[in-house]
Amino acid sequence: MGEFDLIRRYFSPPVLHTRLAGGDDAALIVPSSRDTELALTTDLLVAGQHFFMEMEPERLGYKAAAVNLSDIAAMGAQPRWALLGLVLPTMDEPWVEAFSRGFRQSLASYQVDWIGGDTTAGPMALAVTMVGEVPQGQALRRSGACVGDDIWVSGTLGDAALGLDYRLGRCQLPEVACKLALERFELPVPRVELGMALRGVAHSAIDLSDGLLADLDHLVTASRVGAVLEVGCLPVSLAQPGTWRDVEWCRRVLQGGEDYELCFTAEPCHRSGLSQLGAQLGVPLTRIGTVTAEPKQRLLRDPQGAEMSLAWRGFDHFQDIS
Repeated sequence: MGEFDLIRRYFSPPVLHTRLAGGDDAALIVPSSRDTELALTTDLLVAGQHFFMEMEPERLGYKAAAVNLSDIAAMGAQPRWALLGLVLPTMDEPWVEAFSRGFRQSLASYQVDWIGGDTTAGPMALAVTMVGEVPQGQALRRSGACVGDDIWVSGTLGDAALGLDYRLGRCQLPEVACKLALERFELPVPRVELGMALRGVAHSAIDLSDGLLADLDHLVTASRVGAVLEVGCLPVSLAQPGTWRDVEWCRRVLQGGEDYELCFTAEPCHRSGLSQLGAQLGVPLTRIGTVTAEPKQRLLRDPQGAEMSLAWRGFDHFQDIS
């Protein structure tokens, strides 16, 4: 099968809200209204660096879309259009069919049009571009956190890092915990509905791709504020072994990446409303800290109130490449 046959067969699904999709030199999209801004994001996934070649291709296709949907969610935007660049070492049609099925299914969950991209031969890599829409002036940003805001996080933390540890042979897990951790690592759920519901409520937001401490550091740095985090409040699943006293627990929950949950800040007056919103969406929302006035403050307190010494960093592609 040639490149263009491949594109026609697997990478040209029907579209819902696109003037011209794949098949021309570029796609044509039309925003829903003049009062809409476009939010754009792109992501690279390299075999051996971001995913295992042994990963099921349908799951890989799903995740490739989901991690970009998560970026759009963090902006409070509605995802609309996606493009895919795919580098393949060989033409493996069953693999391509399964990958494209997972990619399509992930997009279809949010009615996103797959409008084009490119394919070529070479070392395995993926490049996804996602475009969303958000009403003018309502996009969530990293730079909006205000002194006195509560710091919130959705879902649970550290499960994806636990799944990665299992894949790397760093730990053994019971069957139920293993299933949960691998699903969180390979099938993250982008918080699209939550992101849109936070418009006008959250002052700032970021998606957790590189670890809670690293990503929250990005947010407070952009906002020129500080942060105090309460480790005893951090939401973790029953699959997570150990406690906050364990080094590995802290590494996974605080510094581990790929949770793809939303971390956001909001005024204390929204506490009740946010709890109700979480229940309505079926997504736990947990208050984990406070935004402070000192821009250099990065305070991590254990359940007894004592300060913990842990670097506010996570995964860094240029420091952690193995």
